[in-house]
Amino acid sequence: MLICLVMIMLKPILGSESSERTLIYILARDEAYATEIARYFDTNLYGIQKQLVKFELGGVLVSWTSGRTRIYKFNPRYPFLEELTALLKKALEFYPEDEREDLLIYRHRPRRRGKPL
Repeated sequence: MLICLVMIMLKPILGSESSERTLIYILARDEAYATEIARYFDTNLYGIQKQLVKFELGGVLVSWTSGRTRIYKFNPRYPFLEELTALLKKALEFYPEDEREDLLIYRHRPRRRGKPL
């Protein structure tokens, strides 16, 4: 239940839960794509996509395509990047320990050639 309280902690500043979820996930994983974020938080994909586009247009995030997937990460040239990441790191400290570990420990292996879907 604490995670619900934490998720709305930055909502007044960022404007929505999707904004917070998107930025926290990218902070924890360094880069991400919309479907990955939506699956992790079990939330609406459209809301996450909308936030990613908003942050990219605002210069907070940058993106590139890898195959058919658009990948996002923080824009190193964003003037308030240090302050924004400090705020997000502080919010992440209040997440429950298991949730924080799940976000921060990320293993993504490439798919083995010929492996059936």
